[in-house]
Amino acid sequence: MTLADTTAGSPASTALDVPALVDAVWAGFAQTRSATAADRAGWLESLAEAIRTDAESVAASIHADTGKPAPWARIEAQRAAAIARIGAHEAIGLHPDAQRLDAQATGAGRLGLTLRVPRGPVLALAPFNFPLHLAIHKIAPALAAGASTLLVSSPRTPRTVDAIRGVIERAGLPAGAVVVADATIDRTDVWELITHPRLPVVSFTGSDTVGWRIVDAVPRKQVIVELGSNAAAIVAPDYLSDSDIAHAADRIATFAFYNAGQACTSPQRVYVPRAHLEPFVSALVDAARRQDLRDDVGPVIDEHAARRIRSWIDEATQAGARVATGGSGSGDGRVIEPTVLVDTPAHVRAITEELFGPVVSVLPYDHVDDALAAANDTRFGLSAGIFTRDIDLAFRAARDLEVGQVVIGDIPTFRSDLTPFGGVKDSGRGREGVRAAIEDYTVTRTVVLPVGVP
Repeated sequence: MTLADTTAGSPASTALDVPALVDAVWAGFAQTRSATAADRAGWLESLAEAIRTDAESVAASIHADTGKPAPWARIEAQRAAAIARIGAHEAIGLHPDAQRLDAQATGAGRLGLTLRVPRGPVLALAPFNFPLHLAIHKIAPALAAGASTLLVSSPRTPRTVDAIRGVIERAGLPAGAVVVADATIDRTDVWELITHPRLPVVSFTGSDTVGWRIVDAVPRKQVIVELGSNAAAIVAPDYLSDSDIAHAADRIATFAFYNAGQACTSPQRVYVPRAHLEPFVSALVDAARRQDLRDDVGPVIDEHAARRIRSWIDEATQAGARVATGGSGSGDGRVIEPTVLVDTPAHVRAITEELFGPVVSVLPYDHVDDALAAANDTRFGLSAGIFTRDIDLAFRAARDLEVGQVVIGDIPTFRSDLTPFGGVKDSGRGREGVRAAIEDYTVTRTVVLPVGVP
């Protein structure tokens, strides 16, 4: 993704009153930080219920904005409601830690309390590919922690922005608890918000180019960036029965091609034992051809993205990759048929960069150590999956794979909204997941109390 995907304006961009936006989110912060745990939990329960009630219309907005297949848009709405509900539970569980201090003589008669207090309002920058899900992933932990949020969404998702604004209003959140910027906000205004001294926390999901630019622009702020990837899946030597291959191929096909491959954890590189390469490719091609272009795959976000993806496919084939199904000439316009490449050279962009399209490369290996090393041979490190039942190999993969998440027995696309989620290397810093984000959005404050001291 580029800056335009997440924050940029267009010729029809709307110049907003940035000071007014900042004042509004600070007015909301005055209420959120002083609210009780019950209040915060109640807001999030109400938000979850509002999303559930409007799930069909919200999903329709996502579909209309992005072309995301309707079944996946409905799942996005369902997950967003679940994230808000998780936030409600975390709000209740956010309590001080007590510690007796008399382990040192100077601490006799004293008790320490460690509080987590919000750093300030959160500037949330959400991308087009999961415009509701990733917005709520930023809003829910902020509210749970007692912080207000200023949401800036992709200009490509104006209907979803209106839908988010609608569910926030119906949830009855305090004014300013969540301020939703206009979807066509001008790029200059976005950067003014990013660098604004009164917005101490920035949470961004998008391309690594833009994410690190933000980090460099505001090094003294708390900046959480969840960036790109070229996620790897490994089919281990113990996972090669006919049923195992069929299962792995089906899971990889589903999540390499769903939402047109526009997910940061979509399997992009698949490593398979050399002796079983062709049986696996055959199974993956069969699974790819079962994906419905309307209900499973859908279009990429725009014509520019489609041209780029097709050019990367051409680059790979000209360098020696074999097209097993699909290809640069498949599909029509923004729709690209699920594409399986075989023996893609390691130096082409379909391997080295985030492709963000319905394309997967199958690559042979001779020893599982080679597969682990190849999976790590990238500047990214978000998530990886390894299909294995070998417990020793599972723990070795967990130790050696240089990623933020290792999924055993499945694709790298699996994500729990309960666990910390984020990358290493160029895939970002900080963590999403409601509880983990609360920690990033807050800072500890120690309170020392006299206990039994005159």
